[in-house]
Amino acid sequence: MKHRILVVEDEPSVARGVKDALSFNGYHVDVAEDGAAGLEMAQAEEFDLLILDLMLPKIQGFEVLERLRDQNIHTPVLILTARGQEDDRVRGLDLGADDYVVKPFSVRELVSRVGAHLRRKCSDAGTTQPVELGLVEFDFQRRQVRREGSAVAALPKEIDLARFLLENRGRVVTRDELLMKVWEYPVAGLQTRTVDNYIMKLRQKVEPDPARPKFILTVRGKGYRLADA
Repeated sequence: MKHRILVVEDEPSVARGVKDALSFNGYHVDVAEDGAAGLEMAQAEEFDLLILDLMLPKIQGFEVLERLRDQNIHTPVLILTARGQEDDRVRGLDLGADDYVVKPFSVRELVSRVGAHLRRKCSDAGTTQPVELGLVEFDFQRRQVRREGSAVAALPKEIDLARFLLENRGRVVTRDELLMKVWEYPVAGLQTRTVDNYIMKLRQKVEPDPARPKFILTVRGKGYRLADA
């Protein structure tokens, strides 16, 4: 079954180029020409990935992303935009974007990044046994989180972060390492509280008392460590 990708892009030549490149690599691609249409399609249908421009007619890309996350729609989002300033990158990550590519871009790099996101999803599908972390259970196969048997809304990057911490249990991981390994963001030292914000969200789910964490520990001046089982 082909992976479904939604491209929200108002520049026809860019939309056509991205669609052609991804279709050539075996993906099913739909295109929305403005933010309102993209938001409606993302709300109504299930996609494996959303490629989102920021400077869109009707509804801007940041607002599309914010509305989706507010509605607990956790489709992975790759921002593709000409806005390359650090503030824009940070805002995108903080709103729940999974990746950020700046125009002009390499089609080869874009296809590679798309493939990496979808391979991660397939890799999770091969993880058959749910894993407990604190008060919650992570089902990486279904990309679901449950607490005391009830479903808990979680962003894709929260699930990826939990998995990385579990894979590195007992080891101190720095913020730069998390930004590069979990978000696959290439700029070490980027001044963003994205990692800290996601750690806080994860603690609110897994810790009995998020203010006094016993599982996800802060190592002052270095980063974070998941306590040994």
